[in-house]
Amino acid sequence: MKPLHAWRAAAKALEVGDATLAWWSSAAPRDEKPWLLLIHGFPTSSWDWSGLWDELEAHFNLAALDMLGFGLSDKPADIRYSIFHQADLQEALLEYLGVSEAHLFVHDYGNTVAQELLARANEGALSFAIKSVVFLNGGLFPEQHRPRPIQKLGLTPLGPLLGAMMSRDKLRRAFDQIFGPETKASDEEIDAHWALFETGGGRRVFHKLLAYIPERRAHRERWVGALKHTHAPLRLIDGGADPVSGKHLYDYFLQQIPNADAVLFGDIGHYPHTEAPERVLAAFLDFHRKLGTVS
Repeated sequence: MKPLHAWRAAAKALEVGDATLAWWSSAAPRDEKPWLLLIHGFPTSSWDWSGLWDELEAHFNLAALDMLGFGLSDKPADIRYSIFHQADLQEALLEYLGVSEAHLFVHDYGNTVAQELLARANEGALSFAIKSVVFLNGGLFPEQHRPRPIQKLGLTPLGPLLGAMMSRDKLRRAFDQIFGPETKASDEEIDAHWALFETGGGRRVFHKLLAYIPERRAHRERWVGALKHTHAPLRLIDGGADPVSGKHLYDYFLQQIPNADAVLFGDIGHYPHTEAPERVLAAFLDFHRKLGTVS
């Protein structure tokens, strides 16, 4: 992954309403390349994609932002965080860039944001065309999502205490439980994730970001329906060793989605793109070669 100081230095600022969002894009977009929108997961940031950035940029014009409440973006404590608003912000980024169509590569929380974008596309209400979506581990089906104890705690009346209780070592323990047995995050990665978490008052909003869990249940028909009714090609690349959304998600995806396309890495955990970037890149590019997006 790219050094955090270099990633910070490359960040740009986008003003959307009252919020300032950190975002990144290809330095010199080229007309002959398709656009790829990268959407990160919880509780991390777009830095997760940095280890794949250069390889993906060889084939795509890239765009990514730290969603509201995450990474280097604003983290207001006085709002209700919502998947619908996060989807609005993804639209705002592509509108700012003048992008009319894009492929999506998404993870975890970002999966749900992508499902809302697909739902809008199905309704003819999206400001850009979705050409394809590749999902990594995440709660595509709320009935298959297995939240960790810390996430369950965050949704109780004790939730506001959760951020104050968090520490770098607790983040390490939480990540160790969801990563593959041989692919744990390095100390440098944990240090970077923690630094990004703490930037801008992340402790204050940590429990608020967890609103996506009940929101997924409340809008299950809309967001699962978006998967079932989209015309955009889909692929799931799943780390099977993940206790949150591992092999059980892979199996369910194959059962539920018409003509499902899925790849399973049985020894990888919840963050396939940082645990096994070469394997994920190969599976991602294989999908796009079949689509004819890349050669």
